Amino acid sequence: MSELQLTGDKDSLFTADIRAQLDMWIAKYPEGQQQSAVIPSLHILQDANAGWLSKDIMKALAVYLDMAEISVFEVATFYGMYELSPVGKHKINVCTNISCMLRGSEEIVEHLTDKLGIGFGETTKDGLVTLKEVECLGACCGAPMLQLNRDYHENLTTEKVDALLDGLS
Repeated sequence: MSELQLTGDKDSLFTADIRAQLDMWIAKYPEGQQQSAVIPSLHILQDANAGWLSKDIMKALAVYLDMAEISVFEVATFYGMYELSPVGKHKINVCTNISCMLRGSEEIVEHLTDKLGIGFGETTKDGLVTLKEVECLGACCGAPMLQLNRDYHENLTTEKVDALLDGLS
């Protein structure tokens, strides 16, 4: 685990930096409504834990936000942006919805799987890249597209994909 601490009382569950980030989000909501900060809190914790959320981290967040564990688990399992198992250093989400499919996402997917040697839901042997299929990333006008980490890349060609992959380290 990276910088997370998961032992002790509520105030020592996470590092001081993590607590400050969580508290900044909690302060945006009315008093007693700290559970409203669950989505940004999960992002913060996922980023601090090599891109994924363990059950222990989610349980600790439930304690910190004073909410039921199941409620944290429900949010983390509902949204595709949260990872519940280890992922590569870089995550590539490829849209395969109808707009992207009609504009060539199948060719992009085939190129990525050939080049990386993995399929959807898999991570390269070196731990550098995890490849995921997503239903829609909301950028239909720029189809085909993918999300590399947090950045969108639209109007893809195999050459553009190669340039993206060459830039990874």
